[in-house]
Amino acid sequence: MPTYEYETIPQSDSEKPTKFEVWQQMSDDALTQHPETGQPVRRLISGGLTLMSKKGGGDCCKSSCGCG
Repeated sequence: MPTYEYETIPQSDSEKPTKFEVWQQMSDDALTQHPETGQPVRRLISGGLTLMSKKGGGDCCKSSCGCG
């Protein structure tokens, strides 16, 4: 099950957002409220983990991306 990162949406200039993580199925709707406080939240988009493998013992591509 993927872990999604959320943050609270500040309701005033003096309030700071709070980040938290939730395990959810991909088919679940995004949360709109913090599960404990009820504050409005937004789901954050972050980079994921990519695993690359070399096949055939050569470079995986001919670019200079560093993946080989």
